[in-house]
Parts: sequence; structure tokens; C-alpha cells
Amino acid sequence: MQLFSFSFQAMGSHCECRLAATTESQAFIFAQMVMNEVGRIENKYSRYRSHSVLSQINQQAGLKAVNIDQETNELLDYADVLFRSSGGLFDISSGILRRAWNFSNPVLPEPWLMESLLTKVGWSKIERDHQHIYLPIPEMEIDFGGFGKEYAADRVAALLLNAGVQHGLIDLGGDLRILGPQISGDAWQIGIQNPRDAEQLIATIPIHSGALATSGDYERFFEIDGQRYCHILDPTSGYPVHYWQSVSVLAPLSIAAGSYSTIAMLKQAEGAAWLAESGLAYLLVDAQGQIQQCNPQPPSNS
Repeated sequence: MQLFSFSFQAMGSHCECRLAATTESQAFIFAQMVMNEVGRIENKYSRYRSHSVLSQINQQAGLKAVNIDQETNELLDYADVLFRSSGGLFDISSGILRRAWNFSNPVLPEPWLMESLLTKVGWSKIERDHQHIYLPIPEMEIDFGGFGKEYAADRVAALLLNAGVQHGLIDLGGDLRILGPQISGDAWQIGIQNPRDAEQLIATIPIHSGALATSGDYERFFEIDGQRYCHILDPTSGYPVHYWQSVSVLAPLSIAAGSYSTIAMLKQAEGAAWLAESGLAYLLVDAQGQIQQCNPQPPSNS
């Protein structure tokens, strides 16, 4: 058995899968499964695709309810769980706030613009049942950017495990899902980037199975007068969070790792205590670049 690597572009990110197989042709079949499923999810849910489910929902904001299928309803249920467990900070209707921020242009948004956009944010305002969803405010929108890639990673992992893959690594734009140890039985050694130096690692974590996701203030940002403004926005104020440089979470599923790392960033000073209650492994880098909280115990893959 050998390890084969495949790279592809999806969801606006560089993606890679490393899969153990007996032959290259078998590995290619596995890789095709990965790319097909990631492509399916992107086509169905990307807000950049005009015919996607979410685009159709958003286009009808303030007009009428839209029919949804079971998969979409389950993802909306998950969004509801995240909204409630985060105290309203993880809100899939908050993406509209990006209209106020251009991270290639270091300018703070006008207060009137922020006030206008905030009136269109609010998961609790949305009306839905198991088969329909209605955004009651014109221009209101939702998106799955907070967990879309992670959901895709878990879907891909389930397909590969059902196909008999016992050793593999799925990397969708930095969201990692590990399928068993390496062929040798050793753990995968996963590096955590230094938030202030892309060429350095701040830690290396051994993972036999599970998922790792990192949220940070270094992906898209600008600085004004020494203050960093990043792309992770508090839906209650419309302004970027600033407490942690990065939060990494290790969990059985990618969708949990990604959601928890984002919520911890959004909770700012309360993020460490909130993660400590979760029972998940995590690593946080504070504003001074120090690892303030660390729980190195790996998760089970149940």
C-alpha cells in the first residue's frame, strides 16, 4: 500500500488529499470521489453560484419563502445550534457585513453604512420550518461560509471510509480531516502556523484521527494606527474581533472543529473558558503571541 497525493482548487481554496491505496488507479478513483463531492457541495451552497440553493434563498429575501430539501434543512438546524450555543455570535446571516469591509483597502466603514447593514442581520428574524425558509427583510442573506468547507470535508471522509480507505488526510483550504494514522501506524504531524510569521510553526500536533481547524486574524486584515482589523466580524457590532491571534481546535469532525474555533474567536475574552467546557483539544494564541490555553489530549473519532 502506498500514499498518493492529489491537489485541486475548490471553494476558493487550494485543496489536497493524501490517500492510501494499493494502486495509483485505485487512488485516482478515491480522489475523484473527493473532488466530485466537494464540487457538488460547492455548486449547491456557494453564494458565488447564482443558481445555488443559498443564492435562490437570498434572491427571494423580502418576497417569499423558498422550498428546501432535507440536507439543507439539516445544515440550517446546525446553524441554529451554533447560534444558540454561541449566544448569537455565530450567525449565518451576518455575511452581509462584508459589504462594509474591504481588506485590501485600509479604511474604516462609515457608521451609517454599518447601521444600515446591521438591520439586515439576525438569524432569529428568519422564518422557517422543515421544508421552507423565508428571509423577511429585503437584501437579507445567509451563507454557509462558517462551516461549508468543514461540512464538505466530513462528507468526503464518510464516503472514503465507506469505500475502505483506512489512511488519509483531507485538506480543504486548511481545514483538515484525518482518516486513521499514516500507513506506518504513526500519527500525522500537523503544524500550527505562527499567526505573525507564515514561515514559522508555533506548534506541531500529532493526530491519529479526527479533524483540526484554525481561525485567526491573519488571513484577511489591515492595520490602522497599530490596530489590526480582521475578517472575523462580531454580528452584534459589525466590527472585527481582536482578542486572539488564532484559535486551533481538534475534534472528531471537521464541522465541529471549524465551528468551535470560530466561536472562540468571536467570544474573545470568554473564548478560552468556553472551549475549556467543550472537552475538545485546543490551542490558543493571545494578542501577545503567547499560547495562553492548551489542551493537548487528542479526541476520539467516534
